Amino acid sequence: MRTIRVAAAQMGPIQKADSRQAVVARMLALLDQAIGQGCDLIVYPELTLTTFFPRWYMTDQAEVDTWFERAMPNEATRPLFDKAVAHKIALSLGYAELTEDGHHFNTQILTDKAGTIVGKYRKVHLPGHAEYDPERAFQHLEKRYFEPGDLGFPVWRALGGIIGMAVCNDRRWPETYRVMGLQGVEMIVLGYNTPSVNSQKAEEAGDLRMFHNHLVVQAGAYQNSCWVVSVAKAGVEDGHPLIAGSAIVNPDGVIVAQAKTEGDELIVHDCDLDATRFGKETIFNFARHRRIEHYGLITERTGAIPPPE
Repeated sequence: MRTIRVAAAQMGPIQKADSRQAVVARMLALLDQAIGQGCDLIVYPELTLTTFFPRWYMTDQAEVDTWFERAMPNEATRPLFDKAVAHKIALSLGYAELTEDGHHFNTQILTDKAGTIVGKYRKVHLPGHAEYDPERAFQHLEKRYFEPGDLGFPVWRALGGIIGMAVCNDRRWPETYRVMGLQGVEMIVLGYNTPSVNSQKAEEAGDLRMFHNHLVVQAGAYQNSCWVVSVAKAGVEDGHPLIAGSAIVNPDGVIVAQAKTEGDELIVHDCDLDATRFGKETIFNFARHRRIEHYGLITERTGAIPPPE
């Protein structure tokens, strides 16, 4: 067995006024729990260090940039990295990244147990819109504040396995998992901040949104025979609710651990990477069964075009 003891570190709400130092203190408390349970890896959610700021319409780029991190680790997050290194636990967290040459990405990183960043992923599938929309119940301006990720969907050899990353809306797209699946991925870690309400469809019930949240990660895990660790930032941020439902899903697509609250909560599971082999060698043996000569439309076309009437 090749087992990674994984801690999914769900975060409760982060208010607009909360400092990064206050957030990191909460992250450290979850890290202490993970250390106490002998975990190898702790996974934090998307935009772990701040409120979900794309819900706010801003026109001053200097104000926008206050939500972004120019380095990782930085002064605020250094205590988190130092403790992880001292206790030999790897970590993954999401944050808003401002690069040295001025690019803005929704980013997730993976470290090894020595604190070295061994993987970086930048969110590819940005939801929402770029300009203020008076027809929406609230704004979702990721397309305004972020650029689509420029790194693709890489995977890395880490912690004795093959690990990939995704961020929030990426989990809804089967291509996310399949591109990593074609690289032999054994575990995908991802964070999300998902509103409990659909800004364009008020009648969509919260339980349906939670169903969809779990449906896509379970399907991705099963169809690529890999573990998926899906971690929320949840609860009510400045009056705007986010779903919880953090989950660890096995290669059969079964949820084996799930958060019970909408607050700071740690869920832990021993993930046997060898459990991915059966699916990869049988029903989802890509080399044996895929028929790429029929998949051209997937990369040739973006929008759907129905056949002529």
